[in-house]
Amino acid sequence: MGALPAVVDGRLTTVGEAVVPAADDGLLRGDGAFEVVRAYDGRPFALDEHLDRLGRTCAVIRLPLDRAALERDVDALLAAAGEATFDLRIVLTRGGRRLVLAEPVTDLPAALRLALVVDTARRVLRGAKTLSYAGNMLARRLAQERGFDEALLVTPEGRVLELQTASFFCVAADGVLCTPPLTDEILDSITRRVLLRRLPVQERICTRDDLLTCREAFAASAAREVQPVAAIEDRVFAAAPGPVTRAAQDAFWTEVEALTGFVRP
Repeated sequence: MGALPAVVDGRLTTVGEAVVPAADDGLLRGDGAFEVVRAYDGRPFALDEHLDRLGRTCAVIRLPLDRAALERDVDALLAAAGEATFDLRIVLTRGGRRLVLAEPVTDLPAALRLALVVDTARRVLRGAKTLSYAGNMLARRLAQERGFDEALLVTPEGRVLELQTASFFCVAADGVLCTPPLTDEILDSITRRVLLRRLPVQERICTRDDLLTCREAFAASAAREVQPVAAIEDRVFAAAPGPVTRAAQDAFWTEVEALTGFVRP
């Protein structure tokens, strides 16, 4: 793709040259909203759903959103990026800035090893996807300090929430595919919605003890797609991906092909 394109407040530039004022509260206080959308061969997957969620986040934190202007920015970025596969990051700051950035797809491990990190849901934000991700990034660092790949967040009472940047799914001891309910203030993930539409998934409370007996697990997000979990703390799965995880991957790629025409590699 060459120099990665960016659009700032309607002006086409590059990621390396994109700037916001130092006094912007989006930078100083993490006060803003964002979305990440995977574009396959230049075709964004579930863009409208992501923009709808961005609108909900902006409503929660009382951040103005000019959706028409933002959609023009996204169109300009897509035209500049061409037929490449990349991540499209949208950022709105409290200072009134609109940023749309093209980012390279990150190489991920074939399967994740998860550490449990205790956290609490941010009730006031009600699942909004804001720029205030310092706690999430610290959770990942705490997991990596212990030799794991990512953090699986659990409440002090032992209820499983989500990864710091992805939804969590597991196959319970009774064979049911489960994911934590939105009432636990987890993110209303677009990829999670895809899997709920296409698979028999139960929104069910899962505890630390349940993880000891679950049969398999995976993470789901725009950037991770459907990523198998190989271990959670000392619990090591015999196969990663397991059969239900493979079915989830198939379901995800069926949706991608239906919406973008992009065929699974």
